[in-house]
Amino acid sequence: MADLVIEVPTSKGSMAELRPSLDAALAAQFPGGMLQRRWEGDVLHVWGPGAKGTVTYESGRLVGRAELGPPASLMKGLIEQKMAAAMRQVVG
Repeated sequence: MADLVIEVPTSKGSMAELRPSLDAALAAQFPGGMLQRRWEGDVLHVWGPGAKGTVTYESGRLVGRAELGPPASLMKGLIEQKMAAAMRQVVG
């Protein structure tokens, strides 16, 4: 099991400001339904084969946390790269 934490500073004031562009950025980075998403208030829950996590807004930062089991743990570097790219794209 591999853990993943990505923190990206943002000038945006809330998750509500980031939500539409975050959905679009994640869909572009993970096409074809590879990453499922569900909003619960201001928390974005994400999951896929061997992975589950959240994206939250915390004190001026967009924070992604995930637990990666097989087969996702074998692709930790790629998953981290794609999640970080999506998060950086939306922070403004």
